[in-house]
Amino acid sequence: MRKRERPAVLIIHPRDNVAVALRDLDPGSQVDVRVRGRLRRIPIRDPIPANHKVALARIGPGASVVKYGAPIGEATAPIRPGAHVHIHNVRSRRIR
Repeated sequence: MRKRERPAVLIIHPRDNVAVALRDLDPGSQVDVRVRGRLRRIPIRDPIPANHKVALARIGPGASVVKYGAPIGEATAPIRPGAHVHIHNVRSRRIR
């Protein structure tokens, strides 16, 4: 019996445009995710440490970063699918 592979990322809410990395993700690798019922393969563009966010879709400057189904910040630069989403490209809406 083959052991089921643990998912690489966790999408918390269907409206999220980011997922949480469940392990370190290396550039050049790919993760399979189900977004709005469709299976998509996302190429990982940056080193993404476990527990950090990875973009599931393009997020333009000024657009909302959505986690838990709610905006948690806004992009300060263009973010491509598979990119690391963190303080270098997101401004918090909670702390000003």
